[in-house]
Amino acid sequence: MSGLQRFTGKTILVTGAASGIGYASAEQFAREGGTVIATDIDEPALESAFASAKSEGLAIATQWQDVTQFEIWQKTTADILERYGKLDVLFNNAGMAEFVTIENTNLEQWYKVNRLNLDGVFFGMQAAINCMKKTGGGAIVNNSSIAGLIGAPMLTAYSATKGGVRAMTKAAAVDCARQGDAIRINSIHPGYTDTKLVANALAALGDGADDYAATALASIPMGRLAQPIEIARAVLFLASDDASYMTGAELVVDGGYIAA
Repeated sequence: MSGLQRFTGKTILVTGAASGIGYASAEQFAREGGTVIATDIDEPALESAFASAKSEGLAIATQWQDVTQFEIWQKTTADILERYGKLDVLFNNAGMAEFVTIENTNLEQWYKVNRLNLDGVFFGMQAAINCMKKTGGGAIVNNSSIAGLIGAPMLTAYSATKGGVRAMTKAAAVDCARQGDAIRINSIHPGYTDTKLVANALAALGDGADDYAATALASIPMGRLAQPIEIARAVLFLASDDASYMTGAELVVDGGYIAA
């Protein structure tokens, strides 16, 4: 177990938890004493990912969830309230990316990325805020990206949605704060991270994958990709009381990429 136990007594929902940043965050929340509901649309992968953690006795429940469906969000959060009595933290992590230029982005790709990266976060915030208002507050962390802050090559749809997540986070945070709700909402902005999402998106480039990866890596002053656990630690900070005076903020974790 972690020496820190910042989430003892807390109930945490993590979406897109079958791999990468979602998996690392869910596991760390549990290691810091939290009761975690880890969801993903790929239920077999989700079960496999957390088999070892569950065998250790970590408080992690796995559950199928399609974050693009409003009704599923309502059911998921209602079930959490019924079973655990409260929702303290939501990490809106589920997302996708496709490396493609704007002129080659078809409508199916555009709508698919928007449904997952924007609709999913919007529905999640709505559902979580309604829960948290009933039980005294909480914290929401939305997974954006450095692509929501700068122009990223071959990522027009992804960048549009991640910029939307950034702005939506700020607007919702201001709403909650000015209404006197004890709900903090912040966004995390990872750089290139060693995850299945990045690997799959690069693989779709075919022969151009190596060149794209080499160019991206050369642009990172620290000279390497992030590991999912390095992003997870920043997520846990934003979700914890250590960030009690932070709301509407954006936390960049990118190895210096956008500073260079």
